[in-house]
Amino acid sequence: MKIAQMHWGFPPIIGGVETHLTILLPELIKEGHEVSLLTGAVEGEKADEDFKGIKIHRTPLLDLNWLAKRGLEGLDEDITKTFTDFIEDAGPDIIHVHNMHYFSVKHAKILEELAHNKGIPLILTAHNVWDDILFLKLTREINWTHIISVSHYIKKEIMGVIEDDNKITVVHHGIDTDYFRPNIDTGNVLEKFPALKGRKIIFHPARMGLAKGCDVSIKAIKLVKERFPDVLLVLAGTKNIIDWESCQEKDIAYFVDLVRTFDLKDYVYIDVYSIQEMPGLYSLSDICVYPSTAAEPFGLTMLESLSSAKPMIVTNMGGMPEIIMDDVTGYVIKVKDFETLASRLVYLLDVPRVRERLGRTGRQTVCTHYTKEIMTKCHLDIYNSVLSGS
Repeated sequence: MKIAQMHWGFPPIIGGVETHLTILLPELIKEGHEVSLLTGAVEGEKADEDFKGIKIHRTPLLDLNWLAKRGLEGLDEDITKTFTDFIEDAGPDIIHVHNMHYFSVKHAKILEELAHNKGIPLILTAHNVWDDILFLKLTREINWTHIISVSHYIKKEIMGVIEDDNKITVVHHGIDTDYFRPNIDTGNVLEKFPALKGRKIIFHPARMGLAKGCDVSIKAIKLVKERFPDVLLVLAGTKNIIDWESCQEKDIAYFVDLVRTFDLKDYVYIDVYSIQEMPGLYSLSDICVYPSTAAEPFGLTMLESLSSAKPMIVTNMGGMPEIIMDDVTGYVIKVKDFETLASRLVYLLDVPRVRERLGRTGRQTVCTHYTKEIMTKCHLDIYNSVLSGS
């Protein structure tokens, strides 16, 4: 079939949805389908390109950073033309959009009308939910043919605002278990980041932000270093992200000041890592942490960590407890509980046998339930169900 995909960002823009698309769309191509993607423009990137067989078209009209500065007024005609040209060129059987139940009423309404007029099913993947009127309006009022939810947590939240929960199907993310695997060669990573040599690595792989609990990790490492002086917390700074609310720089400044205040410069390491370096970073790590203080919808980093046979410690927020099972593949702790986080880290560093058991179980869990092949089949089942009217 021909599948038209739409989202606000795609690499080199970095984020969970963007990474998900780099996994799902090439798999759809491998299954013999034609895939086109309309996404936001990025400085230095071509307007039209091919990515692993996917036809990609970039437009500033889907660049949220640009739209946030420019505003949405007076763009109706341009959006209509861009969407119309994309759909006519792709000739899709299915239009599948990601997080278009937020940010802009104009974009959603124009797309809904075009899909209706052309008789093309319109599928939404809800990667997030928000507690405001815009989310309520676009989730309820747009005639989505079907909604894919990335977790049972997200599905439950959407069920709170729409009546027909039969329109919602949970499809957890999947990853490449050959790419993220145990015992990766870490030579190149250590050569580029020599500060990681000979340290007990606690890896916080989510992009830096208060919502991701980076401050909680920093406060925990302040306690862990008293027991393990060679511990090092590795934080992932980021470039090229969608920063709709412009809070990234402010959060990072706070973390840097927090490290300085607690005199932790020898125990906290911050840098920017490419997707090619991530498997090596996981392999170097002893434990991964994601003490989110917000209701994380899913979190691909959980799957990456488990697939790399590394236990992960998360908070009991959002969809994370659906993946991390307490004392089975990691630990689930209370929000902002840096003392419990520290105690779990100390225990796992002190007892390698338990750390390795959790890691092995995590790897088995991902290979059984969360592969890219399983995820792709679930999407195709939904597409075929929608097209057949069942």
